[in-house]
Amino acid sequence: MALAGVLSFIAMLDMNIVNVALADIADGLHVSAATAQWAVLGYQLPVVALLLPVGRWLDGVGLRAAVLTATAGFGLCSALAAIAPWAAWLIAARLAQGAFGAVLFVLMPVLAIRSVRPESRARAMSVPATLGPLGAVTGPAVGGLLLDHLGWRAVFLVKIPFCVLALAVAWKAMPRDGGGLRAPDRRSMTDALLVAAGVATLLLALTLAADDPAWLLLAPAAVPPLWRWLRGPGGRPVTGVLRTTGLFPAHGAVLSLAAGFAAMHYVVALHLQRDDGLSATTTGLTVLAFPLGMGLAGPFGGRLADRWGAWPVAVTGAALTAAGLLLLVPLGGGWTAADVAWRLALAGIGMGLYGGPTQALVMGAAPPDRTATLGSAMQLARSLGFTLGPALATTAWALAGGARAGLALAATAACLAVPLLALSGARSTPVPGKPEKTTDAAPAAHH
Repeated sequence: MALAGVLSFIAMLDMNIVNVALADIADGLHVSAATAQWAVLGYQLPVVALLLPVGRWLDGVGLRAAVLTATAGFGLCSALAAIAPWAAWLIAARLAQGAFGAVLFVLMPVLAIRSVRPESRARAMSVPATLGPLGAVTGPAVGGLLLDHLGWRAVFLVKIPFCVLALAVAWKAMPRDGGGLRAPDRRSMTDALLVAAGVATLLLALTLAADDPAWLLLAPAAVPPLWRWLRGPGGRPVTGVLRTTGLFPAHGAVLSLAAGFAAMHYVVALHLQRDDGLSATTTGLTVLAFPLGMGLAGPFGGRLADRWGAWPVAVTGAALTAAGLLLLVPLGGGWTAADVAWRLALAGIGMGLYGGPTQALVMGAAPPDRTATLGSAMQLARSLGFTLGPALATTAWALAGGARAGLALAATAACLAVPLLALSGARSTPVPGKPEKTTDAAPAAHH
């Protein structure tokens, strides 16, 4: 369970920590800002594209071998990125790191669900569900400190100690399951290319639309590759398990709340510095109210869910997050940092209550031979939300002319998650404390 938390933290840390170093990377490697941006996109794109193919691949390989290989590869790519002498080297290292990162993302909920008995599932899920977003929101602050004192290469090196720690825990604690690795088949590679093409097209349209709304006309071009994947042999097993478990609404809620959280974090930080003229230090301390509230509420969310059921706790947490974001919509120049901080703390408390129970709700419905597939679908929904949220907020800010438009979009996305989660729970409400027959967590707890 601790291993799942460490992996979640470092994988999500890498989603944001490099953003603050892009200007220094461009200067240090003598490239344009657009080229330097691929230090971020080179990681995010393979993560999103490979999540679903990786989930299907992991259902047929040894879990211990996958953890050790992915963690070692992730750390090695961090080192290669840190010593990059030119931009092509850096981008290649980040693309490879994104591939290993996709494996780590899928492994997190699988490790947690197989490490405990069913009655402790929500508490186990709260560990990666809390530490992951904490890594995402603390990334810019950590990156800024490293950048000021050690330079941009330290932004990549900081993850290596966490990788070494994760390797040590995995080597000592994980049982030898006897399974090895196998090379991905051609169908998995085709699936990855189709998903990558669709997601890359959508992100390009949303990002460029901030400067010219005409780029939004490119967005429909993302539909054909994604539709072909959904209708093909790679997408059908995923949609099939979502349909049979009734978890389409839950995945929609995960995507929607992740997009709202990411959009809010982006808009608030930008507004405080650009519009209110606050220093980077004051802004960083203000937005830390969100992860503080989340970190405090996360363990309680798991305990409450194990006692009272995952569904009501998840819905309550999502409602609190939505309330916090709605209270931020009137954000104006007369607000103090404290005015922003307590609203962020409320949203963070809701996010802490929501994360673990939602993962427990989803993974508890997974058939024993499809835990990685269902975990990858959930991580894809979350990663898409984290990736699309800032892009959508940027577009709303540019088209509607201000931070309130971006915050209204964030609040709307968060509010949408509440009825979607309620719909999922109404279809299948778990009984607290009762072992469920759809998981192999109980035998795994005896290793």
